[in-house]
Formats: sequence, C-alpha cells, structure tokens
Amino acid sequence: MGGLLILPWLLLLAELGGAEAGGGTAMAMALRAEKTAAGAAPSKLFFKRDVTLTVSVTVGSPPQNLSMVLDTGSELSWLQCPGPAFRPNLSATYLAIPFANPACRDRTRDLPSPPFPNPSNRLCRVSVSYADGSSADGDLSSDVLRLGQAPAVRALFSCVQTPPSSPGAAGLLGLNQGSLSFISQMGAKKFSYCISAGSSDGVLLLGGVAPLVPLNYTPLVRISLPLPYFDRVAYSVQLEGIRVGAAVLPIPKAVLEPDHTGAGQTIVDSGTQFSFLLGPAYAVLKTEFLRQTRGLLAELGEPGFAFQGAFDTCFRLPAAAAPPREKLPTVALMLRGGAEVAVAAELLLYPAAGQLRRGGKEAVWCLTFGNSELVPLESYIIGHHHQQNLWVEYDLQLARLGFGPVRCDVAAQRLARLV
Repeated sequence: MGGLLILPWLLLLAELGGAEAGGGTAMAMALRAEKTAAGAAPSKLFFKRDVTLTVSVTVGSPPQNLSMVLDTGSELSWLQCPGPAFRPNLSATYLAIPFANPACRDRTRDLPSPPFPNPSNRLCRVSVSYADGSSADGDLSSDVLRLGQAPAVRALFSCVQTPPSSPGAAGLLGLNQGSLSFISQMGAKKFSYCISAGSSDGVLLLGGVAPLVPLNYTPLVRISLPLPYFDRVAYSVQLEGIRVGAAVLPIPKAVLEPDHTGAGQTIVDSGTQFSFLLGPAYAVLKTEFLRQTRGLLAELGEPGFAFQGAFDTCFRLPAAAAPPREKLPTVALMLRGGAEVAVAAELLLYPAAGQLRRGGKEAVWCLTFGNSELVPLESYIIGHHHQQNLWVEYDLQLARLGFGPVRCDVAAQRLARLV
C-alpha cells in the first residue's frame, strides 16, 4: 500500500491520546507480545498473525497471562482448563456456574445449542461447534479478564478440558454480537483492528475513537426472523459484486444475497484464515482469474487436488521462485455502500505446504479464495488473510463496518509510541 495512505494515519495518531467518541475511552491492544502501555489512555495490545490471530489476556486473581485467539466469528469465549493453560484453582475470583443458576438459561440465549446439566457435577454445560468439524464443550464459568490497560471485566466463558486445535493459544476470545461475546459483556460500542502483513505486529483498539484513517462504511445486515442458515449475531454485510482486475464478474444478484433459508450471507470473520465463496460465485471467479492469468501462471492440471479441501484453483511454479505478484489482477469484494475489500499481490496466492512436483523442482500455489460448498459452508466468509493492511472498524452503535487501506506495521509502530 502506498505512502499516501500512511499520512492521515500519522496525523490522526497524534490526536488520539485520551480520545472519546460515543463509546468511552479507547483502548489499544496488540495481537502479539504482551506489551502494555504505561500512562494515559489509550492502552494498547498488539497481536500476532499466523494461521490465527492471537492476543494476550490476563485472567483471574492473581492474573494469569494467556494467549487467546481473536475471533469475530464466534460468541462464546473458552479457555483450556484445568491444565497448562488456565488454572481455575489458582484464581480467587473464579466461579463455576451451576445449571440451576439463571445465568445458565438467560445468558446463553444466542448460542445455537441450549445448555444442559453436566452429569458429573450439575454445572451449566455448553457446547459450540465450528465449521471445520471441531467443537468446544465445557462448563460455563466466570472470572476477571483484562486486555491491556482496559478495566478488568468479570466475564462468562466456557472452561473446556479438550479444546479444538488452536496453535499457540490457551483459548478463544469471542467477539461477535451475541450476548455472551466479550465485546457485549464489556459494553463496548466500537472496536477496530489492523492486521499487518508478514510477521509484524497488528493492533487492536477497543473503544469509541474517531476513525484513524479514512474509512468507507457498509451497513450490517440484520434479519430478525430466525432462519436455519443465517447467523444473526455474526458481522454480516451485503456482497454486491466481485471485480477481477477491471472486470466486474457476471454474478446474478440473487447469488450474492441470503435466500429464504438464510444461506448466502456474507460474514467478516477474523477467526477464519482465508475467504470462501458460494459455489456459483466461486466458479465465475475461478474462470475469470484463470483467463486473466493465462500465460502468467501454469495451472496445476490435477482435477482431484484441493488444498485444505476447498482451494482447487492451483498452479505450478518453480520451487525457488516467488509468484509474479505485481502482475496478478486484484480481486475486489464489493460491499453495499461503496466499501470493498481489495485482495492483491502476495495475498492472492498461498503455498500448499509439502506439495512439490517434478522431483521437487516445482511448488504448488493456490488461489486464496475457497469454494464454500467443498467445506461445506452456507455462507460467504471474508477471512483475516484478506484483511491484512486494512483498518477494519466494527461500529456497533451505528450498525456498520468500516474499511480503510493502511500500512498496518507502520500504524502499529506509531501507536506503540503514543504513550
């Protein structure tokens, strides 16, 4: 992203300290190292991006330092306990919630499955399933959580013994719009993050600061009626079209909108790595991308191959060479209201680990848009890989999401020097 995009970020950062705008004092957090700022607001947290985004959190009394996955696609936060992650017996403020407690019934209303009594201890047992087939089953619990210099929040979460796979993390921090999400429990009206490319720190802001970069907004899509395939507490937006280079794909409007069952919603999800399109839209994107890269990229030519089971637009490249990123067409997801998520250069192709051809001379690289029907999913997903070098703002008060391109590594460095 060009230097012109950095300038407004730098100017606004100078005015950020202690700013408030409709949601209280802003708090900035890093999704990586456990760096916390001394002095005045905003406090900050930096995060690490790999297969997941992870943020440092302290839990309990005395505080235990833990790493949690940052997931805007989930409601219920969970921690692995007891065990090497969180040790409830060492926290004087830990509470397990009995099934008879009203919180077990009232606070779990947005979960897809109702709670049930744990037969071994009569505690409130909750279960959450994920699209990859994994699940998190645990007892509803409560303790004091704190991110950066933000005030401590007594929050409900699930204490699980056998967690889903989450490399390098002790648990998951749910940030969707459900009543049990951490954002809802802390009462935040706005939060935002910026995911850096590569191994640089990203930054997470909690609170109601004015936009730090110029943003284009798209309204959240809300459907009040319960539909079988519509997630009412997800951050759902309306996909209006897809552009490859200068070509807007000929995708019927009905393909991009939720149908009568709720299938076809578009979700912005920091807990998913790549992005997914429903089959009809994916097929059109695949055809056009192959057309525009003919002669530039050599197709893999193996109809049965799909990276991670869902990415089947793949290519063969010399093992020692990088893809011709600067020559690839940009793929833009066009959202209602004029906002868009533009995916270019190094974000378009991803190496399929361990996949070599011709005796190791060629590597396999795949387009980072997957076919939802191969997962299977009933929705469009915009994952965190395609949110790199974007300032993404979740404005809950005005029911909208904002997107603005910016060099996130520079933004995080400047914010780290604020206080």
